[in-house]
Amino acid sequence: MNRNYQKELESVLAKLGREPAPKKLLLHSCCAPCSSYVLEYLSSYFAITVFYYNPNIYPNEEYDKRSEEQKQFIRRFPAKYPIQFVCGDFENERFYEAVKGYEQEKEGKERCFRCYRLRLEETAKLAKQLGMDYFTTTLSISPLKHADKLNEIGEELAKEYGVCYLSSDFKKKNGYKRSVELSKEYGMYRQDYCGCIFSKKERETKNREE
Repeated sequence: MNRNYQKELESVLAKLGREPAPKKLLLHSCCAPCSSYVLEYLSSYFAITVFYYNPNIYPNEEYDKRSEEQKQFIRRFPAKYPIQFVCGDFENERFYEAVKGYEQEKEGKERCFRCYRLRLEETAKLAKQLGMDYFTTTLSISPLKHADKLNEIGEELAKEYGVCYLSSDFKKKNGYKRSVELSKEYGMYRQDYCGCIFSKKERETKNREE
């Protein structure tokens, strides 16, 4: 049976809305544009720390560019509770090791699933270290990302590390559309590929064919 992650999320938020103080959420973010709607949506319920950890990104300058854009958005965004920011190490070699043997797969297949797990596991570890109540990721806001797989991995890691995973599918309720609107509103840099060298090459090939 297919799960409705949006309804599950709404149920959790309804309960949290009755709490006297906000719970602590570690939010893995792939980039500022994707985080925009998620922060708008969740910042009334959680004290959020954004964790920018994306060892898949290519080239190095792109990592720095997205990181800086994320920090700028957090500084400008009027959240109910202050939003903290943590920038992870740029461990590019860990990504290449994780996807070894799957380099030629198209976006959205096993290579991407391994990348999901790498980033989510680092998030779960940090959530445990920081004493967070929940962790989750902005990745499900993208129409190209598989919410089922992200939630499956997140829930597995929640059991392993003892921190609740906030199941979600942020593209629902026009979440992706809203992220595009917020990107324009804040004048954000919005990249046209997921981040890794493989997705970049795939996008460049598609652009040449159009």
